[in-house]
Amino acid sequence: MRIALALSLAALAIGGCAQRTPLEPAAGQSLPVAPYGAKSRPDADALLTPPPQAAPARNVELRSRSEERADDPYDLPPE
Repeated sequence: MRIALALSLAALAIGGCAQRTPLEPAAGQSLPVAPYGAKSRPDADALLTPPPQAAPARNVELRSRSEERADDPYDLPPE
């Protein structure tokens, strides 16, 4: 059991050390067509970069201490 676990961990470690190369379409395939209105076709890096709406920046401050909650008029007891 320990040998199998050690071998699987070693395989994961070796697999994580693979050389990274730029992404390219598979043989015989091409990148998607340019979006409507765009002048050029985006490359693989542009397609993998999420737009700001998909990963918005955090713009709120985290609370540093406990604060009393404001009264919620919709927090009604069960009927």
